[in-house]
Amino acid sequence: MVSIGNVVILNLIMLAVVFESDLGRRRVTLFRVARPLVGAAAIIPFFLGGVATEGWGLVLELAGIALGAGLGLLAGALLPVSLDPATRRVHSRGGVAYALLWAVIIGGRVFFSYGAQHLFAHPLGVFLATRHISGDALADAFLFLSLAMYLVRTGSLLIRCQAIVRDLPAKHGVTGSRV
Repeated sequence: MVSIGNVVILNLIMLAVVFESDLGRRRVTLFRVARPLVGAAAIIPFFLGGVATEGWGLVLELAGIALGAGLGLLAGALLPVSLDPATRRVHSRGGVAYALLWAVIIGGRVFFSYGAQHLFAHPLGVFLATRHISGDALADAFLFLSLAMYLVRTGSLLIRCQAIVRDLPAKHGVTGSRV
């Protein structure tokens, strides 16, 4: 199973990247949209265990993806986008609610990882054993949750930015806008 130190480092890096790129008013650029995809591609080989292909392990991994996607949609809803009429560029604005959502989710993941090793290791082990779920499947479920949240939030941001840019010529008679 992944060590608590690795989990904390991964989650703190993710939180720092999210805060740096999203808090306050930020211009939406290709780099900003592409960074999560590159980050996900870089993270997966180091942290992905043996993916479950059946049983409760697979269900747990799919639940992680579904929960992460839902949280990503919520995060996207808390990250409004707008057009700056002067520059014709799209910006997002991440506020306190957005920061709190990410901090609570990442803090919860870190707490669960710590608790799984130090606070409730035995009951968790019994739960996993009785359902034939491997430790890798549990770790993968959390990884999938994290990546799904990150990627769905980014996809939501991109879709909303494209909608603003697509509607721009019709509303303002402007061409050549950039995201």
